[in-house]
Amino acid sequence: MIMNEIESASKLKCEQSRSFEGVTLETTRRIRSIDFVKGLAILFIVLAHISVIWFSPEWVFLFGTVYLFLDILGPSLFIFLSALSVIFSIRRKQYRLPENVIRNRILTRAILFLLVGIFLGNSLNGFNPSINREYPFPLSLWGWDILVFIGFSQLVSYYIVKLSKFNRLIIALIIILASEPLRAFLFFGRNLNPFFWILNYIITSPAPHVMLLPWIGTIFLSSIFGEYLYDAMIDGSKGAYRDLLRNFTCYGFILLLFGMISGFMLINPLDTEFIPLFPQVNHYYYYLNQQDFIEITALPLFLIRSTFSFMWYSLGAALLIIAISFYFLDIKKKDNIFIDMLIYYGNISLSLYIIHFAWAFLYRGQFPIYFFPFVMVGYLAFLAFLLYFWNKYAGGIGTPEWLVIQMGKLGQKKIIDK
Repeated sequence: MIMNEIESASKLKCEQSRSFEGVTLETTRRIRSIDFVKGLAILFIVLAHISVIWFSPEWVFLFGTVYLFLDILGPSLFIFLSALSVIFSIRRKQYRLPENVIRNRILTRAILFLLVGIFLGNSLNGFNPSINREYPFPLSLWGWDILVFIGFSQLVSYYIVKLSKFNRLIIALIIILASEPLRAFLFFGRNLNPFFWILNYIITSPAPHVMLLPWIGTIFLSSIFGEYLYDAMIDGSKGAYRDLLRNFTCYGFILLLFGMISGFMLINPLDTEFIPLFPQVNHYYYYLNQQDFIEITALPLFLIRSTFSFMWYSLGAALLIIAISFYFLDIKKKDNIFIDMLIYYGNISLSLYIIHFAWAFLYRGQFPIYFFPFVMVGYLAFLAFLLYFWNKYAGGIGTPEWLVIQMGKLGQKKIIDK
């Protein structure tokens, strides 16, 4: 996940601070639940990517089952935390650095994520059965991969924080409500008008993991909750923490239930008018039916990624996950080996996301369910130790986190010199 800026920005202001020629330097402490949630999200994403490749044919249907019900742990959490990172970065540095320096740092990081996502993430699209094959190379390189959308969310978040929370809420509601009919209009009219074809290509893309519409609406909403979280962290009082926990929990339950109720209808995955708008349905349907027990002929609408219902369902789930983690880790101060492990994975989430593909195709279709967990634990441990030694003895040079830190230092030396 995501982004080193979250872990440095998810710290609380201490009472003592010192000033260096007008630049306020603050001593801060960490909010552990943010890194914990990042670790949870990245582990699920790695598990999903590896299991679909390593499961033997008679067990690969388990990937489809788990992926369908736990998809809320992946892209929605990453995008939510991506918007939080920009809020933290702007609010934390607004009295320390000039506006143009803050803007340049965010834009530079955004470009990094966009480039890595386009040339690395989308280069793997040939192995994904949900990818649209009608686009030739190099048009096929474009796609809303998770990293691409994180980069885009950096750009959008920087500018939308200048709007009031109410305006952001209204814009988000309009986007999420209008996305399905607008994308349907562009898709079915793409062969009638070149302009519609271009818009459909940009908005949906050949690799629509998280499409521009409606996911841009999530950026607006998560920026609102990000400000609430940041304000509570800055306050640091028990009352502020309790208010934050209550708000996240209440809104989380409301959005989760609304998403489930509004999308409880069953959709036939073979509906020829539905599939083009939500190509992930092919992904679910193919793997869910790689078994002889029961034929899956319909799916609840709220479980299908990018539908109107799924957007509210996933956002509610994200709020509840953060609220639960915040309660146990930052209010109750719980700590154990499992928590520390997920926090560590959260700290190296971006490197882990990129590097886990390196050995993914060594064991294609080889492991049954009773052997896969042991292999998966070993693989995660190997990646963790590899990145640990890389960071410890090579200074993390070349890792995404290292690149983000270096870009974050742009302009700092000039400010101090002045």
